[in-house]
Amino acid sequence: MKELDTEATQRLLNRIMEFELAGVVRYTHYSLMIAGPNRIPIVQFMKAQATESLLHASTAGEILVGLGGHPTLTIADIPESYKHSVKDILEESLSHEKVALDIYKQLLDEVEDRSVYLEEYARTQIAQEEMHGMEVRKMLRDVGVMHAHNEFPELEHDHVHKADKKKKKEKKKDKKKHAEE
Repeated sequence: MKELDTEATQRLLNRIMEFELAGVVRYTHYSLMIAGPNRIPIVQFMKAQATESLLHASTAGEILVGLGGHPTLTIADIPESYKHSVKDILEESLSHEKVALDIYKQLLDEVEDRSVYLEEYARTQIAQEEMHGMEVRKMLRDVGVMHAHNEFPELEHDHVHKADKKKKKEKKKDKKKHAEE
């Protein structure tokens, strides 16, 4: 086995802690902002995600301290879009999960062939993040059901999208024509 770069591993574990702690805040916020007929199961899902993020942060911190590191007192930036439709929240959640997945993959790259325990930890976390991403993508597919109530008009059928695209093209042509005159 290769030698473990303890400092690099500690930095990544601190980054994981910061990101997972931000996830606690993010998912708690989402659980408060969900509205609509499917509110209850989505709120439960978001609360479970917040709880799991706290567990992930705590686990990363325990490993960090075990490696002689000092856990962070900060959290990662949490951008606020101020968009709170179920679709927007789920898309933001998916984006968050993708970043978490990338950080865990960086950890795996750092510890692979250097520590069996850390490698298995990273792989387990990657598997969980991939599973979360799949769940959110499945939830996003169902958001189309909301369309029947016109809550998400941007999800209209293809013929409407084509008509919108045609209108946008025409507007661009008009703007270009006026700019040339």
